[in-house]
Amino acid sequence: MTATIDLGLDLFAEIDRLKRERNAIILAHYYQDPDIQDIADYLGDSLGLSQQAAGTEADVILFCGVHFMAETAKILNPTKTVLMPDLDAGCSLADSCPADQFAAWRAKHPDHIAISYINCSGDVKALSDIICTSSNAVSIVNQLPADQKILFAPDRHLGKHVMQETGRDMVLWPGACQVHEIFSEKQIVQLKMAHTGAKMIAHPECEDDVLRHADFIGSTSALLAYTGKDAASTYIVATEAGILHQMAKLSPHKTFIPAPPNNGCACNECPYMRVQTLEKAYLALRDLKPEITVDPVMAAKALKPIQRMLDMSR
Repeated sequence: MTATIDLGLDLFAEIDRLKRERNAIILAHYYQDPDIQDIADYLGDSLGLSQQAAGTEADVILFCGVHFMAETAKILNPTKTVLMPDLDAGCSLADSCPADQFAAWRAKHPDHIAISYINCSGDVKALSDIICTSSNAVSIVNQLPADQKILFAPDRHLGKHVMQETGRDMVLWPGACQVHEIFSEKQIVQLKMAHTGAKMIAHPECEDDVLRHADFIGSTSALLAYTGKDAASTYIVATEAGILHQMAKLSPHKTFIPAPPNNGCACNECPYMRVQTLEKAYLALRDLKPEITVDPVMAAKALKPIQRMLDMSR
């Protein structure tokens, strides 16, 4: 039976009331719809969200993002209730790296340490040595001994960027994010020509052909911070378009143009991120479901590389 909502409810007020009653915190990623961003107690990228999940004193965590993010929050908080408004919020990048294939890949490189981007399943995290995010990947690689051989999964574009920034050679898993692979180099060049003085900024999950046109490359939070401090008035933004809501709030006098995809669809919006809605968030807090559950054996193994990331990011 489908849960129903009184159409006369002020959902913002009801969510605020339920948060107090449940001692709940709402964590949301920058790629969520604006309404979801606006109800969040903490809004951030994967590193910031992991740090907030690790330190929260709330009894209930409502995670508005995709599954691997909520799963990470549960691994960090095994005794807390972790909810996600819609469990169908997956991730094309995480799906590109099945745990059994990752395990076989690792077995072929026994003298390598495995660094896995946080955009992967808990089972892959459990098979990894260190987790990283786009915010800290370069720093984590730089902290390893120069002679340490490295496997990097699952995003090959982020891996290539880290190799360029660190000068390290790494063996890369051939995965990618469907959103960050769809940007059109030709249309980005045309936009730069049409908007003289505009700066192009990009997430390191983008392809090399896009990154080479970027004036700044950084994680989602780094892109946001850059637009707030930089002197330009117009930016072409090559990452999921949800971040433009926060960029416009931070710098309302500036213009933000989403980088166009290489076809006519709205492929610069992640279809998985956008399944979360204000209505589903309300229902999750009201009914305390859907709840994220994890296998405790897997979670104990996955916690070690996650904690190592957090320790290396202090």
